[in-house]
Amino acid sequence: MPVILPGTRLERVTVPAVAAPDVFSPATLGPVRLRNRTVKAATFEGRTPHGQVTDELIDYHLAPVRGGVGLTTVAYLAVAPEGRTHREVIVVGEDTLAGLTRLADAVHAEGAAIAGQVGHAGPVANGRSNGVRAIAASGMPSPLSMQMIRSATEADLTRVTKAYVAAARLLVRAGFDVLELHMAHSYLISSFLAPGLNRRKDRWGGSLENRARLARQVARAVREEVGGEVAVTAKLSCSDGFKGGVTTEAGLEVARLLEADGNLDAIQLSGGSSLMNPMYLFRGGTPVAEFAAAMPLPVRLGMRTPVGRSFMKSYDFTEGYFRDKALQFREALSLPLMFLGGVNRLETMQQAMADGFDFVAMGRALLREPDLLDRMQEGRAREGVCIHCNRCMPTIYADGGTRCPVALEVAGTPASA
Repeated sequence: MPVILPGTRLERVTVPAVAAPDVFSPATLGPVRLRNRTVKAATFEGRTPHGQVTDELIDYHLAPVRGGVGLTTVAYLAVAPEGRTHREVIVVGEDTLAGLTRLADAVHAEGAAIAGQVGHAGPVANGRSNGVRAIAASGMPSPLSMQMIRSATEADLTRVTKAYVAAARLLVRAGFDVLELHMAHSYLISSFLAPGLNRRKDRWGGSLENRARLARQVARAVREEVGGEVAVTAKLSCSDGFKGGVTTEAGLEVARLLEADGNLDAIQLSGGSSLMNPMYLFRGGTPVAEFAAAMPLPVRLGMRTPVGRSFMKSYDFTEGYFRDKALQFREALSLPLMFLGGVNRLETMQQAMADGFDFVAMGRALLREPDLLDRMQEGRAREGVCIHCNRCMPTIYADGGTRCPVALEVAGTPASA
């Protein structure tokens, strides 16, 4: 407090507002220095047919890295065999370490940082594809494998927590800069957070504090293992978009608990459920026919039923569609936050900075135009040309991996190529 001498005249002083940072300026994420505040969000690449890093996977990440992104995120790195979404997914282990190291080295050589999305798919795992039954907070039928998903036991949760720790250590050895813990989209940790998916009567169910126990346990165990060697972040839902899912209020309370624990360097705000309502995350076009055609026969037939058709709900695309919900998190938390959801324009990125978000994550826009950020920074573009048709979604199951069919068609290449 300043000392005011007797007789001193007080004058109103206007303190200038702190200018929002330039989204293309360098930033610090935990112990990691990033060349800018842009993040290539985790979007499954479909380029690991044998569960190993391939040249195609490396090229997939080098494209947006060479196009200017500061941090690229590898999705989806499973901590256990039953935690894969399907059998082609990489399980982090000694047998995948060499490839992951090669991927990290390639990204670093281009001046960017690399994150690994570390997770367990839980009920989103296809047990039939994986050859081992999926687990979740509570038992339920799987629409993916037409099997019963079993309720995770205490032994399972101890094993899975240790698997997160082992995966984290291996990714540090591989040279990854950031570990993104997947706590959204109805994956295992998220299935515990959602009361409609968690009907347990033990210490893992019931109250929100109980339902958040696994999320906090995993974050704490990983942080204790890696210390300050790398940044540790979490992908968390600001709304699951289905009855019985994580609400904005519940998600905010989980975020408060995670912040108070002090084990995270940032949270990336997402939404929707890969199991119950995937279009809540994506918004825009709903490619039902293309999606059904790409799925296994049992799922394809199921999607023709009324229940199956309701799975692919329709939501209009609006730029920055999670902003209103994300602002509630920004107002309540001091932890660095990554803004995600419908980022296609430079104006949206600048608004996110003005709103107090620390980083901006992009997915479809960079799939369509990997060099978009460089062109924005150079003044050659103000927005991307992605039309949000979401026809890229089903391509993750096709030969050749995730791609933008529209871009291929514009280039004169068949979308099925």
